[in-house]
Amino acid sequence: MDNKAAQDVFSVGTRSQAEIAIADANVIIFVTDITAGITPLDREVAGLLRQSGRAVVIAANKADNEGLDAQASEFQKFGYPVFPIAALHNRGFDALLEAVVKQLPPYESDTEQNPLRVAIVGKPNAGKSSFVNRVLKSDRVIVSDIPGTTRDSIEVPFTIGSGPQARHYKLIDTAGLRKLRRAEDAVERWSVMRAQKSIEDADVVVMMIDAEQGPTEQDKKIAGLVLEARKGCVVLINKWDLAEGEETVTQKEYEKAFRREMYFLSYVPIVFVSAREGTNIRKAIESIDYVAAQISTNLPTSTLNRILHDAVKRVAPPRVTGKKLKFYYATQVGERPLRFRFFVNQPKLCTPSYQTYLINTLRSAAGLEGAPIVVDYRSSHDRDGQKE
Repeated sequence: MDNKAAQDVFSVGTRSQAEIAIADANVIIFVTDITAGITPLDREVAGLLRQSGRAVVIAANKADNEGLDAQASEFQKFGYPVFPIAALHNRGFDALLEAVVKQLPPYESDTEQNPLRVAIVGKPNAGKSSFVNRVLKSDRVIVSDIPGTTRDSIEVPFTIGSGPQARHYKLIDTAGLRKLRRAEDAVERWSVMRAQKSIEDADVVVMMIDAEQGPTEQDKKIAGLVLEARKGCVVLINKWDLAEGEETVTQKEYEKAFRREMYFLSYVPIVFVSAREGTNIRKAIESIDYVAAQISTNLPTSTLNRILHDAVKRVAPPRVTGKKLKFYYATQVGERPLRFRFFVNQPKLCTPSYQTYLINTLRSAAGLEGAPIVVDYRSSHDRDGQKE
């Protein structure tokens, strides 16, 4: 695919991209060449930055030694703080970054008032309550070897980190999901309904899999509920200490087989744990925290368009009935789940396989592991769209 064709497919000009990036930014680092001095293009960029009203610092690059630092003063004509740096030699960045950080808005976390809800789900006796107890280092949830001990969903507060940047959660230990036809009494049936409701109300769902049994049909049905509800997800392979003793299977081999069986969870992180022994509990918590951050991600429009531009340039859209799909613009329109809108010439030209390719590329480039993605394809000519 040549450059001209790429431009036809994804029409985003350089100036347009710069304006989008400026609008998205809190602080702008204006990079100049200290050896070239002020150029006409520098003046044009400075004009754009003045109109934006954003905080700006100038990084006068290629100041390879102290003897060149004095030449940075020329760029003070633009009215912004100037810092001589050398990207090639990693020189001068401490002062530059300190100035940038001072201009950033204070971190605000809304999780203290609205804690993120994390539902722990799985078959009966998969180890959900044992895991919650390990996390909380307490016995606030009943633990038993008898399947079905947890009859109701139990919520317990949980915090990661401290101070202004602390993330506040509510861990929801649910009753084990089982087939409704086996829910013989009203209490059991109510427990199943509450577990399903917990998934719907959760921000992140932790699927607990019994390592000895492996993924069962019931696990697949539980995963279906998570996918249908479009929730962030983490898979914990529990009782790994018991599974290791029976066979010489490695985690890598087990994960490969699991992903083959549960292919629809290909984007979900997997952690091998032992709630009984306390193995990898910290890693599990970190994975939950990571996915919680991903489902609340706000991708800058410039970043989103750059990712898709590169994706289209790398793999051209297929032709459908002789017509070629063209991309014009993309923007994020929501979170939890992540929602994006892609403006194209004709939404029907975007085949399912190409939609999957774009989502996988976006997920990989932006680090959106564990986060569901919904894309709304809109025509550039009318308001009719096709939702993936």
